[in-house]
Amino acid sequence: MLEHKGLSSFYIKLLAAITMLIDHIGAVLYPDVDWLRAIGRISFPLFVWLLVQGEAHTRNIWQYGLRLALLGLISQPIYQITFGATDLNILFQLLIGLICLRLVRQWPQLQILVWLAGAAATEVLNTNYRSYGIVLVLLTYYFRPNFVWCLAWVGFHLVWARAVGPFQLPAAVIPLFFFWANGQRGPKARWFYAFYPGHLALLALIERGIGVPGG
Repeated sequence: MLEHKGLSSFYIKLLAAITMLIDHIGAVLYPDVDWLRAIGRISFPLFVWLLVQGEAHTRNIWQYGLRLALLGLISQPIYQITFGATDLNILFQLLIGLICLRLVRQWPQLQILVWLAGAAATEVLNTNYRSYGIVLVLLTYYFRPNFVWCLAWVGFHLVWARAVGPFQLPAAVIPLFFFWANGQRGPKARWFYAFYPGHLALLALIERGIGVPGG
């Protein structure tokens, strides 16, 4: 199935999109079905992996950031309607993560300050995953395929689960997918970011019974 052994970025995008869809189907249509939400915990760390890889290889960081910002703005009212939410959607979370990644690359001597500022910004702006999301960006940026890194990832999720609750605990298995990544781009996925507002709009319509046979 794969030209190279392991998962290309295309297949990671596909997996991230599918697990996000499953998560949001659970959140919007079947809020009492916990296993749908558990599967969805895999999605965000995969988006973070793609963000870190994208920042490292993009030829135009400004265009990358602008795309996230514009899609975030387009998605925000759809996100709020679909979930009845007041926080900022995941694309703004990723945008702050992207800024942190580039600042750390440009000024590594300030990396601790950058990560702290990024975490604070997500809390103040009330983005979807807040400081948890920035810690995931940090851990993914420093990813190494070894026991120490895995211990840091799993340990963080155990501490987080004890402090906040077990909701994100399934994300502790994500290093398995990182190990399988082969660094190849794979087929283009021009649909990827547009999938976010598109599937949210569809779920909102289904939830309200519009466009559903007999609805």
